Amino acid sequence: MTIPSNSVSSNQSFTIQTRLVIPPDTNHINTIFGGQVLSFIDEIAAITAMRHSNSVVVTASIDSVNFVGSAKVGDILILQAFVASTGRTSMEVYVEVFSENLLKKEKKLTTTSFLTMVAVNEDGKPCVVPGVIPETEQQKLLYETAAVRREQRKMQRENGGMR
Repeated sequence: MTIPSNSVSSNQSFTIQTRLVIPPDTNHINTIFGGQVLSFIDEIAAITAMRHSNSVVVTASIDSVNFVGSAKVGDILILQAFVASTGRTSMEVYVEVFSENLLKKEKKLTTTSFLTMVAVNEDGKPCVVPGVIPETEQQKLLYETAAVRREQRKMQRENGGMR
C-alpha cells in the first residue's frame, strides 16, 4: 500500500485506557459482560480516531470482535488502540484488551477488535482524514493487510451484512 502525503504516524493516535472490573460490570459468574467490553472498545476507538483526524467521529461499524479470554471482578482492564489504516473519510481502528490480575501478577489478552470510524464536520457530513504511517511491526503488519479487511467489509455490506 502507498502512504498518502498528508499522513501522520500511527503513534499519534495510540491510546491507552485502564479500568477496574467492578461487580456491576459482571455477570453471575463474576466475569465481565461482553457488552461492557464492547462499550469500552467503542469509546477508546472514538478517542483514537479523534486524535488521528482532529475531528468528531462516528462509529460506522464494529468489524470484528474476538473474545479470547475473560476478566473477573478486581482485575484491571488495559485497552490499547491505534489507527491501523485510513480511507478518504474513514479510519480502521485496532483495539486490544488485556486483563491483569495484580495480586497474581498475571496479564493476558482478552479481546481484539477492528472498528471503522468516520470523521464528520459540524454539519455531520464525512470529512477527509490524514493517511497513516505505521511505525511498529504490529502497525506495519496491520497496515499491509488492511486492503484485505477493507474488501471483506465491502463484500459483507453488499451481502446485506451476511458473511
